Amino acid sequence: MSSPQILLSLIATVLAALISVVLVRATRPILQRVALAKPNARSSHRVPTPQGAGVAVTAATLLAGGIVIGLAGSPDLTIPFTVFAACLFIAVVGLADDILSLPVVPRLLLQAAAVAAVVFSVPSDLRLAQSSPVWLERGLLLIAGLWFVNLVNFMDGLDLMTAAEVVPITVAIVLLGGFGYVPAAPALVAAALCGALLGFAPSNRPVARIFLGDVGSLPIGLLLGWCLLELALHQQFAAALLLPLYYLTDATVTLFRRMARREPFWAAHRSHFYQRATDNGFTVWRVVGEVFVLNLVLVVLAFASVALTSLTADITLLLVGALAVTLLLRRFSRLAPPAKLR
Repeated sequence: MSSPQILLSLIATVLAALISVVLVRATRPILQRVALAKPNARSSHRVPTPQGAGVAVTAATLLAGGIVIGLAGSPDLTIPFTVFAACLFIAVVGLADDILSLPVVPRLLLQAAAVAAVVFSVPSDLRLAQSSPVWLERGLLLIAGLWFVNLVNFMDGLDLMTAAEVVPITVAIVLLGGFGYVPAAPALVAAALCGALLGFAPSNRPVARIFLGDVGSLPIGLLLGWCLLELALHQQFAAALLLPLYYLTDATVTLFRRMARREPFWAAHRSHFYQRATDNGFTVWRVVGEVFVLNLVLVVLAFASVALTSLTADITLLLVGALAVTLLLRRFSRLAPPAKLR
């Protein structure tokens, strides 16, 4: 494990957490006036709550990540300017949607532009499958990236849910970077993203005093997708799928179910499994706690896939991960077990 990189990752995490805490507190009074999320039939909150803390989380991530990468002074470690610019662009799109509620088609086109900037910034010699045409692979990655950005946004509908998902994934990416399975730049950005969310978490714990908003969930999805893409491009496909497997499954299954029922799948709803869990009597703390524990299990499986370097092991571990996710989704679909009497 690279000790200097782990040290830089710790610095990025702590710096991002401090910046995030300060910016969340500084921006909350402004957001209280201009970006108040009022409860509706699809909401998980009951009182008007400001949204837009993603401004602080995004700024903290990019500032801390950029500073640490710059201070590293390594000629092989450069700030990913295209990724940072795309992140800022999609954050602006999210902020506009938080305040003005953009129409679906323009919103998706703007998001696609940001995702395309990231996907097509990847060197042409880095491929998932050498046998496929570059244009086909990049096109499929664009579609997958656009879906990933939106599913992170869809899943950000419960207090602490995004932190419970993203923190374990980013810690895993940082550690994999220390072992050389992820390039240094995405590993350091992952460390900064982890710190920024840890700084945001105290204000978002149940009952949340502020939400991320699209200005936070969209750039988080973009940065997280980029980190996972870098992992996959370095031939760790199973790990790249295992780490976000809960989000991928909950969001994708919910999407297809809504499409099968001919529901307006692009509209806000309360059909995700984690939302149904709260409707079925699970407390918010219990839902995010069980998701967090599941993600720890998926992290262990991802590390096992990296260590074993076997196709048979990858398939087996993916099946085990899918089974663990399925069991939790099934659990969320049923009424919560009654509390034990003391």
